[in-house]
Amino acid sequence: MKKLILSAVVALGVMSIQANVLPVSQNSNVTVAIQSEYTEVTADAVPAAVKTALQTAYPGAKLDKAFVNEKKEYKLEISVGDQKATVYSDVNGNWLKI
Repeated sequence: MKKLILSAVVALGVMSIQANVLPVSQNSNVTVAIQSEYTEVTADAVPAAVKTALQTAYPGAKLDKAFVNEKKEYKLEISVGDQKATVYSDVNGNWLKI
C-alpha cells in the first residue's frame, strides 16, 4: 500500500512539473511572414540586366527556370556544370540572395 501511495505522489509530481515547464500564454502574438509568390516566366522575359549579371557572376551558367514576383524580383534556377543553384535578383541585376 505504501508503494502505491508513493507511486501516485511521484506521478502527480512529475505531471505538475511538466505542466509548469510548458506554460501556455493566451495573449501571445504570432507574426507570419508570407513570401511573395513567384510566377514562372520564359527566359526571354528576363531583363537583359539580369542575364548580364548572371553571366558575369556565373560564367557558363545555364538558366533552367525563371520566376518573377509583383516586386519585379527574379528567382533564377541555374545550373553550372553538374551543380544546380537558385539565385535571386532585382530587375536591375542586383543580387538579393545567392
